[in-house]
Amino acid sequence: MQSPFPGMDPYLEQSNIWPDVHNRLIFAICDQIQPLLSPRYAAVVTPYVAYEAIDIATTRTMVPDVGVFEQPEPHPATAAVAIAPAPLTGVLDIATRYHRIEIRTVGEEQLITMIELLSPANKRPGAEGADTYERKRRAVLHSAVHLLEIDLLRGGRRPTLVTPLPEESYFILLSRADRRPFVEIWPVSVRAALPVVPVPLREGEADVPLNLTQAVQRIYSSARYDLRINYRNDPPPPALAAEDAAWLAEHLQAAGVRG
Repeated sequence: MQSPFPGMDPYLEQSNIWPDVHNRLIFAICDQIQPLLSPRYAAVVTPYVAYEAIDIATTRTMVPDVGVFEQPEPHPATAAVAIAPAPLTGVLDIATRYHRIEIRTVGEEQLITMIELLSPANKRPGAEGADTYERKRRAVLHSAVHLLEIDLLRGGRRPTLVTPLPEESYFILLSRADRRPFVEIWPVSVRAALPVVPVPLREGEADVPLNLTQAVQRIYSSARYDLRINYRNDPPPPALAAEDAAWLAEHLQAAGVRG
């Protein structure tokens, strides 16, 4: 079964699903572009660890900041002795394994292009993951490496740019090493298909096309995310703009996944 959305499915942003979505999507992108890169280039999946604040009490909420507390839900006791419930539940920093794609030359292993798919840890101001990613990003932008940055999360802080970004659900940014400081930007509505974006290689060589909608639909179908998503509920926060929310309700009803 395919996602009922034409491009990015906002329900895939759920905190209990996103880490799996992220890693499956990285491998789907890699599999899609590798035949177009051969035999001169290799798309290499590189793992990294991000420390994210995971709310252990409510797994269906977006990842909150450390230090948010709430009253815990009571659990039934099986013994006759009264067990004192914990007065609070907190948030732990959990190591989450993510991946990025590095396009390297075959033989010399020279890094040509980096493809980043942002995670919640990259977008939480003041978090270790955001600071680490910003340093990595800055280093790439001061190098001869192209950077393709894919942001399929509506929440969190957007990547830093001199030019303010418009209000939109998703963004893809491409910084070509030979055109800096200029950046190519694709704002994408939740109502629209994700674009086919270029993956640049060495100067003078043709870009490789990356069909993001195809990649998202592929992992949605293979992972059977339809079994884990309840489209009768609202998508995870942040709330959609009023026009997008109205479109979503009508679209899901027409698709037969919301009564």
